[in-house]
Amino acid sequence: MTRGPIRLDVAVGYAIPRKGLPAANSFRKWAAAALEGRIREADLAIRIVGAKEGRALNRHYRSRDYATNVLSFPAELPEGLPKGVKFPLLGDLVLCAPVVAREAREQKKTLNAHYAHLTVHGVLHLLGWDHEDTREAECMEQLEREILAALGVEDPYRDE
Repeated sequence: MTRGPIRLDVAVGYAIPRKGLPAANSFRKWAAAALEGRIREADLAIRIVGAKEGRALNRHYRSRDYATNVLSFPAELPEGLPKGVKFPLLGDLVLCAPVVAREAREQKKTLNAHYAHLTVHGVLHLLGWDHEDTREAECMEQLEREILAALGVEDPYRDE
């Protein structure tokens, strides 16, 4: 666990109209909370997309023909990066706005709370966390709860 301030560069891009979506500063705050104490510096990109792009990316990279809430693309090892691109490149997150909005309504969560959760969840994936088995899922969910509580966001798993 690292201590002290982190150097964080988060590029947030909106591939759809921004109206009703969280501000870039919110995504930066949520990513920083997920990284705090875990990494000293990081560069990452977050892209907010529509259903068509979300579905295309999920189909291409995961062979699943539907739009999903969040996709995480961890950066390759330094040897695999193009010349001039250096670590601390962490990776990219893609959040599909229509899916996030639908899930927030269905789960009776505020849109910002759901975006906060999915941003934290995605950043933890970029750090290597996963939920492929029950034990990993429980550990990752508990970490998400702790990070989100520090942000003032209710437990996203409370009703499960």
